[in-house]
Amino acid sequence: MSDPTRLIVVRHGESNVTVERRLGGMAACTGLSALGRQQAQRLRDRIAAGHQPSIDQVWASPLPRAYETAEIVNEAIGCEIQVDPDFEEFRPGAVDGWLFEDYVAEYGRPDELADPYRYIAEGGDSRASFFLRVGEAVDRLVATNQGASLALFCHGGVVDVIFRRLLAIQSETPFQLHTVNTSINEFVTTSHGPPRRWRLARYNDAAHLDGLPAATNQP
Repeated sequence: MSDPTRLIVVRHGESNVTVERRLGGMAACTGLSALGRQQAQRLRDRIAAGHQPSIDQVWASPLPRAYETAEIVNEAIGCEIQVDPDFEEFRPGAVDGWLFEDYVAEYGRPDELADPYRYIAEGGDSRASFFLRVGEAVDRLVATNQGASLALFCHGGVVDVIFRRLLAIQSETPFQLHTVNTSINEFVTTSHGPPRRWRLARYNDAAHLDGLPAATNQP
């Protein structure tokens, strides 16, 4: 019997664009807030304490908030950080860097479930294109690394797609996840099959954040 494949998915720490209430793509993202760095350091220390599964490979979105989180946590892992741009968060395109309130004033609040093919703005993602991009990326990652233990540092929206993809939940199913910054979300293949299926081992495990504020106070 082959070893199970383990995928540990970590949402990045709190970001500057979240504190500033901006749409943060590659143009606007400036990495982690002070609290976000503390969150990542807490996760690093938790892993360094030796109470988590061993990790064979570390992967990250190239967005600064995700890559910076990976860099901090990887101090306790020691792998080369591999980057896949298909694990980027929902790409905002022409509205990259806009304040949320300015975007809503210009575009309203699109119903992504009702209109999954509507792009957020010129050059940005639609719900359908985002789910396709991330779904194909996670399929590729696990297919080429069977039996490995993988850590992926990414984004809340990416966690949502992975959750639905690995657990075979339709993309249109109307539920929401609220994935906590730097929480551990773990998926493991079962021994049943063929085909082998995925089991959700943990969701939103953020015990390492005990005592930290939930978010940076905004003015």
